[in-house]
Amino acid sequence: MTEYEFTVHFSAEEYLQYYEGVAKAIQVQSKCGKIIQFPADKMREFVLSDGVHGSFIIRLDNKNKFLSIKRLNHGE
Repeated sequence: MTEYEFTVHFSAEEYLQYYEGVAKAIQVQSKCGKIIQFPADKMREFVLSDGVHGSFIIRLDNKNKFLSIKRLNHGE
């Protein structure tokens, strides 16, 4: 298993394209510099009225398949 930490700041309007399925994947850069792409629907549980903000940990299996995602904090 591999873990990557990353931070995102999507306004509600920005995330709407992911929520509606217009955009299918989110691409982020981890704190160690690795570019990670994963299905946008994995962030739905973190959407608030102001969008999605904060630091997260994504866990991938040994074949880089999604396992889980967890919010570390809500970014200000």
